Amino acid sequence: MNALPTPASLSAQTVSASLDWADAPARTARRRSGVRVAKYVLPVVAVALLSSIALWPELTRTVARGRVTWNRMMALNTGAGAMLRPRYHGMDERGRPYTVSADTARRAGPTRLNLVSPIGDLTMQNGSWVLLRSKTGVFMEHADELDLQDSVTLYRQDGTMMNSATATINLKQGAATSADTTHAEGPFGTLDAEGFTMMDRGGVVQFHGPARLVLNGAH
Repeated sequence: MNALPTPASLSAQTVSASLDWADAPARTARRRSGVRVAKYVLPVVAVALLSSIALWPELTRTVARGRVTWNRMMALNTGAGAMLRPRYHGMDERGRPYTVSADTARRAGPTRLNLVSPIGDLTMQNGSWVLLRSKTGVFMEHADELDLQDSVTLYRQDGTMMNSATATINLKQGAATSADTTHAEGPFGTLDAEGFTMMDRGGVVQFHGPARLVLNGAH
């Protein structure tokens, strides 16, 4: 048979129950405070997450641009004023990538870089490419313009090659032009002209007259 509780144990149980009852309002107040904080904090966190998702592509591009700049500064610090093998990546007006690279570059102003052995590489949406190179050149960063000088050569993926003394490339528009004597050869034959204008990343090339064209027998 279970022993009946003594007066002392009854008193202890009564005190414990009284203490629990006294703490109940405090616990309820803490829960209510937590709910109020959550009502304000959770929407802020949700907005922050949505904003980070929306801004992620731009943040990625910014980090990429910062990485390129950092690499250039490292080259500048280790090359006694010359940037070694600089490489610049960009996108034209239609979202197609292009790359400007060189053996060395020296800054000649806030946006001007003097290049040795520059190369401009433009890629079409179908994967075909056009490459232009020369012995020296100037790259205007904010204008995305590349001026090539001294033995300019243009290569097109279809086997066409063009030579001229100078050429100016607008990388944003995917266009190039030259007012110097131009020699072109490829699957079509050979052509000599007084300059050229290239549009749509080499998709269209117009030659300035007078011009002399010799077609291959297959054409």
